[in-house]
Amino acid sequence: MEKSNMVFIGASLDGYIADRNGGLDWLTSIPNPEQSDMGYNEFMTQVDALVMGRKTFETICGFEGDWPYVKPVFIVSRTLDTLAEEYWDKAELVKGSLTEILEQINSKGYHRLYIDGGVTIQNFLKENLIDEMTITTIPIVLGGGSALFSILPKELEFALVESKVFLNQLVQNRYRRKR
Repeated sequence: MEKSNMVFIGASLDGYIADRNGGLDWLTSIPNPEQSDMGYNEFMTQVDALVMGRKTFETICGFEGDWPYVKPVFIVSRTLDTLAEEYWDKAELVKGSLTEILEQINSKGYHRLYIDGGVTIQNFLKENLIDEMTITTIPIVLGGGSALFSILPKELEFALVESKVFLNQLVQNRYRRKR
């Protein structure tokens, strides 16, 4: 089974994924009358499970409405010891190094993973564990917030696979890791 760790995320022109207050409203600042999902549903058909950090999990828990995922969700956290009971059937806490966490998840039969959350993505990149990234750039300069990228031990080369424009303003680039 081919293993693949993939990112699908929106970012500002200056590379932030949340504003200074952790806000995400700017992600929907461009009118979207047809409610385009910008390829998200198609992307989700390619993944077996999601791996996200605690902050992203807590953000999602704060959204209105039903739990948004039908696929298994694994929460990476050094600080959480348990999830709230209402999420026991929705998500699973995983601990250890990223390699150990991937071994745990892969051993359950999940090999094509959606990696989500700023710090989690950064940590996966630091260990050269991201195979593909789809980044949708929203034409706004936030001037600060949660950065998509951080300092890495070495350069990581990616090749552009595909580029699309949504709503005449949002540019979505899909990159695959050169190995």
